[in-house]
Amino acid sequence: MKEYSAGGVVYREIDGRIELLLIHDRFGKMTLPKGHLEEGETQKQAALREVAEETGIQAKIVGDPLGVISFDFDVPGKGTVTKEVTYYLMQAVSGETKAQEEEIRDVFWFPVDEALQVHAERGYENNNVILERAIKRLEGDVS
Repeated sequence: MKEYSAGGVVYREIDGRIELLLIHDRFGKMTLPKGHLEEGETQKQAALREVAEETGIQAKIVGDPLGVISFDFDVPGKGTVTKEVTYYLMQAVSGETKAQEEEIRDVFWFPVDEALQVHAERGYENNNVILERAIKRLEGDVS
């Protein structure tokens, strides 16, 4: 079985410093906001909706997708599910951080270096490449 999700690396600029948004998920990990595509929804629409629902932040997509990660997990009674998640770079436009309590524990803004450290210590390894691409894009290296 295959499932599709979309999410974002959300950033904002405060006093000339870039900050990244991480969520504390229900599994105790620090990660990126994401979620399932709903019927008739595009990946971009799902990514924007999920970021807003999970974090309270309205954002806009900046550029092409950062990439797709995939992973497998087991669901009792269904077997192995392969999930593909498409991530976008997103600029925060408005809103206050507010965790969607049914889905996640909390939402945090971190300076880039701290976000990388927190994610390296408590995040999902398969998201590292997505964070690296986002930071390169933010630094102006779009290669």
